[in-house]
Amino acid sequence: MAVSKKNKPRKFKELQFKDLDYRVTFKPAKIKTSDDVAPCCGIIGQTKAIGSIKLGLSVKSPGYNIFVTGLSGTGRSTTIKLLLEQLEHDKPQLNDICYVNNFKNIDCPQVLVFKAGDGTRFKKDMNYLISSIRKVVPKVFMSEDYKDRQSRIIREFEGRQKEVINAFEDKLSQAGFVVVQIQAGMGVRNEIQPLVDNEPSSLEKLERLAKEGKFSLSRLDELRRSWDSLRREFDTVTVESKKLTNKLEDALAKLDLAILTPLVADKISLLKKRFPDEKLQLYLEEVEEALLSDIDRFREAQPRRGEEDAPPYRKREPFEEFSVNLILDNSETEKVPIVIEKSPSYKNIFGSLERVVDRFGYWRTDFTRIHSGSLLRASGGFFIINAMDLLTEPGMWVYLRRALRNRELEISGYDPFYMMAGAGIKPEPIPLAVKVVLIGEPEIYHLLWRLDEDFKKIFKVKAEFDNVMKHTRKNLLQYFEFVRKVVDEEELPPFDMSGMQAVCEYGMRLSGRRNRLTTRFTPVSDIVKESAFCCQERQGKSVSREDVYCAIKNRVSRVNLVEEKIQEMFDDNTLLVSTKGTAVGQINGLSVYNIGEYAFGRPTRITANTSLGKEGIINIEREADLSGPIHNKGVLVLTGYLRQTFAQDKPLAISASISFEQSYSGVDGDSASATEILAILSSISGIPMKQNVAVTGSVNQKGEIQPVGGVNEKIEGFFDVCESRRLTGDQGVIIPYQNVSDLMLRPDVIDAVKARRFHVYPIKTLDEGIEIMTGWSAGKRGASGKFATGSVLRVVDDKLHSMAMTLQNYGRMQGNNNTPRTTKKKR
Repeated sequence: MAVSKKNKPRKFKELQFKDLDYRVTFKPAKIKTSDDVAPCCGIIGQTKAIGSIKLGLSVKSPGYNIFVTGLSGTGRSTTIKLLLEQLEHDKPQLNDICYVNNFKNIDCPQVLVFKAGDGTRFKKDMNYLISSIRKVVPKVFMSEDYKDRQSRIIREFEGRQKEVINAFEDKLSQAGFVVVQIQAGMGVRNEIQPLVDNEPSSLEKLERLAKEGKFSLSRLDELRRSWDSLRREFDTVTVESKKLTNKLEDALAKLDLAILTPLVADKISLLKKRFPDEKLQLYLEEVEEALLSDIDRFREAQPRRGEEDAPPYRKREPFEEFSVNLILDNSETEKVPIVIEKSPSYKNIFGSLERVVDRFGYWRTDFTRIHSGSLLRASGGFFIINAMDLLTEPGMWVYLRRALRNRELEISGYDPFYMMAGAGIKPEPIPLAVKVVLIGEPEIYHLLWRLDEDFKKIFKVKAEFDNVMKHTRKNLLQYFEFVRKVVDEEELPPFDMSGMQAVCEYGMRLSGRRNRLTTRFTPVSDIVKESAFCCQERQGKSVSREDVYCAIKNRVSRVNLVEEKIQEMFDDNTLLVSTKGTAVGQINGLSVYNIGEYAFGRPTRITANTSLGKEGIINIEREADLSGPIHNKGVLVLTGYLRQTFAQDKPLAISASISFEQSYSGVDGDSASATEILAILSSISGIPMKQNVAVTGSVNQKGEIQPVGGVNEKIEGFFDVCESRRLTGDQGVIIPYQNVSDLMLRPDVIDAVKARRFHVYPIKTLDEGIEIMTGWSAGKRGASGKFATGSVLRVVDDKLHSMAMTLQNYGRMQGNNNTPRTTKKKR
């Protein structure tokens, strides 16, 4: 089929070396190596995020915590830490936090809040108070004055007790009775017995003698009546004696209290003057009351005669309840605390309640075993934590959310399996004033925003870290400064100008666009280190462009085993792709294989077959459940293009099938839609398409070409296949013109284009692609509504018209064949 001279294809644009050359030419004056550049000390390329973070850090109102999002490697953690250190803070208003005993309810320890440093002083003062009282009180009890006063009281009550007892004993003697002690089990008891022949005898014995006639019954009755009267009086005397004993004990207790009260009260009053807080005053009053209510504690574990100190087995700590548990000490903190929690377990973040086994085998704890976590240590400052680490620890998000919402911290025993549920205490919540910075991926932020209503209230500031920044002279200089920083930190050889420029070019490649630079400095830093290694391997003095290229090549070689295996399949013709000649209904498309840390491109044969029918375009991948939703949409767009272009004066009487040959995994994306429509047009018209040119590009219903992703990998993938089969000089790739600014090809591909051994064609419309792939004019509609004679679209239009008529005639024939025959009756 010949092409008329009138409809020869337009001269299409081809990219030249200058269009593909993206080498950095920035050369600041007086800078030859990285040693001539000052190392960067600030944050690069995150102006928007810095503004958001400064807002969140400066606003003191509740809920202005910060969620930092962005890709890993963009310097989120480093930026936060630098900003916090550089931000001008007022003098920190920090506190000390103590837990003390709750004398009214020991299971609910109470919290005391002090200004920074006062908590330490209070703990020392309380320890001094108790230790001084413990030393002074025993001496008071051993003093001569105390002993004299105690002896007088004892003598007084003993005298009164003797008077009562002596008067009763006299009465007993006059009545002929005496008090004797009788063994009763393990003890003895007092018993009144009459004297018979100057010998005490029990009434039971006298009764036996009376029965035997050896004792007078009248005398026995008289003794029994006297015994009853004396017994009642004896009980009265016993009660009175006990009362006197109790009064003696009360008098001695009053003596102890009278002696100790001034001593304890004076020391407590000194503490009250030093710490005027109302809650603290109440606590000190409770301390004073507890000390004076149990004076016997001062007599515990005293050394005995001949001992310098009481042995451990007789010791216990009777004053433990007066201890002060200082769980937050800011006495030496001069700057606003910045705490980065890298292991967010419950114990590390919120603190813990230590449990011990007592002598009975039960788990127990008390206020002295309360320990703080990193969240409390950040009180008055900033708490930084990774969102993924936090959410992967069971229950940690719930506890943190509750603490931020209520603005108070509850320290409890973390016991998810309830193994020690009966041994816990409930400490009083601690007021919490902390700014939390949560660092995570955008997906985590959106997930929490949708599913957790409290998240919106407690994280009101979102700081988004961009992964790219503009390609400007200022930012290039910052790249140079970053290189110097890595060189200094790692003690690497200096980079010359070409080496620093190559690092910038690598940053451009990672960003995906020529007018951008990546802000993911982790991989950039890795390339700087690996380039220095390449320099050292060749024993160079400074790192050059070639060393950077070597590092990039080595990095690819470590992860491209899959790419090499697929290339071997192309070399062995296991994967069928033609790189020369022409074919009808067959085109080389381009796809990207993404294996996580590495992505590469390779050509894929795309075929189309057409026939009469009404099914339209059949996507074989979709029928086999191998097509993604975006690819399905792209195929439906092709139908819209065919209707727009060819179905204005006739119906589309066509069935077309499209297939990615030898594709056995999922296919997604619409970057092959231009390739697919070209294959369909070739199949309909019978006009062959070039196999030495691969095509990538998305197309809309109007026939306009749209940009695609992975264009560099696609071009390099087809180049590798062509090069392995030897370049012929006419091979190349068609790409959307919008992707020209994204081209940052490998040096060997650029060199091949420069030598005109490989070609890159940017197109704006599908018609341009038709002309490049066929060598024919695409064709335009004339005034008659027909495409120009001899054009590709005219051939397709005529063929579709013929197919529509054929299908219509075939339908009529079928209709006639199915009509039943009738005969007319003769009259």
